[in-house]
Amino acid sequence: MNSATTRQWPVIARPGVGLVLVSEANVGAVQRQQAFAEAFRSSWQGEEWPRGLISVTLFAATDGYTVLTYAQWEDEDSYRAFARHVLPARRERIAAAVPGVQPTPAIAYRLYRERHWENGHEPECLVIVRVEFDSPDADRQGGWANAVLDALEREPELPAGGLSGYFHLSRDGKHVLNYAEWTSEQAHRQALEASGQETVGRGERWLAVRNFPGVVTSGFRRYRLLASYAQEERA
Repeated sequence: MNSATTRQWPVIARPGVGLVLVSEANVGAVQRQQAFAEAFRSSWQGEEWPRGLISVTLFAATDGYTVLTYAQWEDEDSYRAFARHVLPARRERIAAAVPGVQPTPAIAYRLYRERHWENGHEPECLVIVRVEFDSPDADRQGGWANAVLDALEREPELPAGGLSGYFHLSRDGKHVLNYAEWTSEQAHRQALEASGQETVGRGERWLAVRNFPGVVTSGFRRYRLLASYAQEERA
């Protein structure tokens, strides 16, 4: 893969990102997570870095079953050209190398807001929180993200190990994704246990998050970094 570096966490608020695509593939076992990453890397060998792609990162779910892909693009036109001319062949190569992979359709997002509450630590665990609404509504998307941020702001003591949260709103108006960095999987587990209500805080404002109107599905999954590729900065 030309013009790329590996094994680095992506810079989520990187300038120039106009489109974020998030997809997931059920690979079925821990060993197949690594096999998927190797097949992904091999499918790019000898190919030029795609025009408009800023970074693409693979995360392995800690439950061992899935691999999440987080891709940053300059704009939708660049991705459409890639999807039309390049992506099908690469998918075929990966499927041949790792048979039986069950991918989900990518969801397009834009970064909405971010919050950092502990600096000086490198993340070791990614927590992806997702909600889906019963119908498209941009106001509800932003409202849910704002409710979470408000609950965090009013928390008297933030949980140890939480580093940052990046809230993404889907272009279809139905989804919100929080890309949350933690120092460890254990730190996130302890935060949920300490709250006693399956949230990362104990304050009353979390009730508004849990009972937010129009949410039909919500949940989270934990991940570890598997592989990352980013466009090199040019002098």
